Amino acid sequence: MPKITEMFAFVAEDKGPDDEGIMTMHTGDGWMPMVGADVSRVGDLKVIADRIAEKIGTSYKVLHFKLVGELPLSEG
Repeated sequence: MPKITEMFAFVAEDKGPDDEGIMTMHTGDGWMPMVGADVSRVGDLKVIADRIAEKIGTSYKVLHFKLVGELPLSEG
């Protein structure tokens, strides 16, 4: 599996222009956040995001995040 160095997240306005949230979709196993680590996954999710946005009457954007470092995990 390749190392993840960037992420894409589908983000929709929630309660106002300064309130956003990660879009989610319901699968047979429960709720899944609409994020991906490669552009091909973004294409797959865009079809679903379009349907969700139309159904709930909102718009969305895709944010692109790039790795700048890793946080150490605390032991305990």
